[in-house]
Amino acid sequence: MTIRLAKTLLSLMLAAFAFIVTLDNIIDYGSNFQFVQHVLSMDTTFPGNALMDRAISSRLLWNASYWLIIASEGATCLLLLAGTYALWRARHKDGASFNAAKTLIIAGCVVGFALWFFGFMVVAGEWFAMWQSKAWNGQDSAFRFYMAILGVLIFVSQPDADLH
Repeated sequence: MTIRLAKTLLSLMLAAFAFIVTLDNIIDYGSNFQFVQHVLSMDTTFPGNALMDRAISSRLLWNASYWLIIASEGATCLLLLAGTYALWRARHKDGASFNAAKTLIIAGCVVGFALWFFGFMVVAGEWFAMWQSKAWNGQDSAFRFYMAILGVLIFVSQPDADLH
């Protein structure tokens, strides 16, 4: 039972993290909008770099990109919350039922991993050369986020046997 409760609690903690990030980005839209704007416009990358043709200068696309980020954070939160509830409801059931209840947790972790690894490391970090910016580089934060998600995903995905 301890392992099942740990899996449930860790999933809830990830949901809380995704909720706070989503809420903060909605309440304080302007702060992180600047981040998106600078990354996509590539205005703080190395001067004269050969990748500048990738830069986006459209305010509409900056906002659309930011809302996609916020929607992904929110989806991560909702999937993890629903998954946490499913784990909680299945905590006293047989191993097969508890294992089946993990689906939404896994989905939430995949959405979160896609956002913070693919979105921030691959797209922002490499495609838009965010790594070149001293002022607007979110790779370290993104790394912490997706590694926490990956750790929970690996732990939760481990099969659970019947309770004795």
